Amino acid sequence: MTGWPQGRWAWVAGAGTAVLLVLTTMDLGQHYQLPLGAALALGAARALSLGLAWIRPRISLPASLLTSVLTAAVSLPVSNDEPWPWPVTSVFGHSIVLAITTARGASRKQIAAWWVATQLTGVVAMLLAPERGSWVGLLTMAVLSLVAVVIGDLQSSRAQARQQLVEQEELTEAERAERALWQERARIARELHDVVAHHLSVVVVRADSAPHRLQALPEEVQVEFAGIAEEARSSLTEMRRVLRLLRAEPGELEPQPGLEDLPGLVERARQAGASIELDATTAEVDPAVGLTAYRVVQEGISNAVRHAPGALISVTVRRQATELTVTVSNGRGAGTEKSGSGQGLLGMRERVSLVDGTVRAESTPDGGFVVEAVLPVQAR
Repeated sequence: MTGWPQGRWAWVAGAGTAVLLVLTTMDLGQHYQLPLGAALALGAARALSLGLAWIRPRISLPASLLTSVLTAAVSLPVSNDEPWPWPVTSVFGHSIVLAITTARGASRKQIAAWWVATQLTGVVAMLLAPERGSWVGLLTMAVLSLVAVVIGDLQSSRAQARQQLVEQEELTEAERAERALWQERARIARELHDVVAHHLSVVVVRADSAPHRLQALPEEVQVEFAGIAEEARSSLTEMRRVLRLLRAEPGELEPQPGLEDLPGLVERARQAGASIELDATTAEVDPAVGLTAYRVVQEGISNAVRHAPGALISVTVRRQATELTVTVSNGRGAGTEKSGSGQGLLGMRERVSLVDGTVRAESTPDGGFVVEAVLPVQAR
């Protein structure tokens, strides 16, 4: 995590950087033999390294250590009481940079490497110019920088724990929403079972029993009742499949119809009295595309039977390269056309769009209707 602090902490960070600039300049100008300009330049470098700790942590540590090296190289203590090679502002400034960088998520290996590099810098400085300072003075930087690293690591661990808690809360909320969704689906399934499935069962029973309850029915009427019962049973089977899907957990979905099931769909419609011509490919396509094609044909036949009774229905399914074209057309019906709600076509468009396909539904010049869906062979 990087970036300048927000809110009141932005003022604190800005004030701390400015204070470090002033104190470093005053410390180097008063306690070390440095001209005011050089002291001001090193103070600005020290403040810059602290500012970089917030916005560029990876750059701040080398910048801070380089500033410390330059400070030790050009500064001469005015007396033996002044610390060297680490002036007081170098100790606190570099330690603060270590703490901030650690808290901002730098790896422990990187921080350990920089801490060791800092101590080795002090050792090298003492070996090169032992008359400027004392070996005991190196302990101050070693201890304070180590404390800064520990504090930064604790802050980093706390931030990570807080982030994990937030993620866990979000996950819990998502699970709660998913559970509510499954509960709603279960409620819908119960309603469908208690209402629609019940009435379909009644239709099956009445259609099956009609030839026995009603005397002297003509043979064609008995065949019609048998067809009604068979269609109601098929609808009831489909309804039960939908109910299982609504109640199923993810990963428990069962196989859905595809191109290979189109002949059975057409045959059932023929038994119900529809006149249908089928010319469909049996090419292998993505299961989602096959299901979509099946539903398009199913809805197209249903619309033709409802709105143009008696008209010839033509169903064509063709594969060309990477596209599957599904066409359902019919001529003008012999009876009075019934108006619909349009929900069937709307659902068809939504289903086709899920596999990145397109659909066209329009009247023909001879008074018929055509539905054409173009689907990709592989759903994306």
